This record gives sequence, C-alpha cells and structure tokens, in this order.
Amino acid sequence: MKHILVLITLSLATLTSSMAQEFTLQSTDLQGQLTQKQVFAGFGCTGENISPQLNWKNAPEGTKSFAITVYDPDAPTGSGWWHWLVFNLPSSTTELPANAGNIKAGLAPSGSVQSITSFGTPGFGGACPPEGDNAHAYIFTVYALSVEKIELEPNAPPAMVGYFLNANVIQKASLIAYYKR
Repeated sequence: MKHILVLITLSLATLTSSMAQEFTLQSTDLQGQLTQKQVFAGFGCTGENISPQLNWKNAPEGTKSFAITVYDPDAPTGSGWWHWLVFNLPSSTTELPANAGNIKAGLAPSGSVQSITSFGTPGFGGACPPEGDNAHAYIFTVYALSVEKIELEPNAPPAMVGYFLNANVIQKASLIAYYKR
C-alpha cells in the first residue's frame, strides 16, 4: 500500500510540474473584453489604438525568437483581419508593454519588425468591427520560434508573415478578447 501511495504522489507531482511549465500568454490589460484603449482610431471607430500589455512565460526549449499576432477571424472579409504582426523579438523578451504597437513610441525591442496589418499600415491596429455585427473574437498569439530572424521586410503582407511563423513555430500560446460596437 505504501508503494502505491508513493507512486500516486510521484505521478501527481509530475503532472503538476508539467502543467506549471506550460507556455502561457497573459495580459494585465485584457480581461475578456477589449476596451476603448484597444479600439482602432479610424474607419469610423474612435478608440485610443493602444496595444495591450502582454507577457509570456515557460517558453519551450530551443526558442530563438518570438512573434506576436492579433487576428480577428470574424471580420466579414472571407479571410479574417490581421490587427498586429510583430516578429524578430529576441528570445530574452518575455513582455511587451502597453502601446508597444505604436512604432513612433519605440517601446518594442530593438531589431523587432512590425509589419503591415490588414489596415495597410505597420504597428498595432485596434478593433473596429462593423456596427451591429455580433461580438468579434480578437486572438492574441505569441509564437516561440526555432529561428532568430524571419527574413521579411516590414511591408510583408500578413499571409506571408503567417506562413513563415507557422513554418518555424515550436509552440504558441493565445488569449482571446471580444469586442462589439
């Protein structure tokens, strides 16, 4: 009986340890719903267009860089809408402060690239779903990548960036927040 209890205890400790080591994305700014801070300023929307604070932990072994994307699969385009694509974040990066998606603010790590969004501009472009639509899901994803650099220019289209991220991903973690206007 003592051996069975030891085995059960070891199994639970291993399970708890492996669960505690999951690659996780968090934010002090996102609570399930986007606020006016994360809403676009344009296209009929009057938000502040501030990217949220993001942090991640327990990156998988072999991570050489990170990337962040924000994607709205509910946009009525047939292909969704890309709100933010930032890549070539050094492997030592574990957080982006609020407003890092504002290129002029210079808050993103040196050497990182913020490519064009579906708005046609680089940097963060906040939520702006059509009036009267159901709430849209905004998927914030951090990618742990097996390469130090994605060799793309800042004007690379979102689909091209996505292709290279998925070709080099080790693991990813996501958060979802919703917005309706």
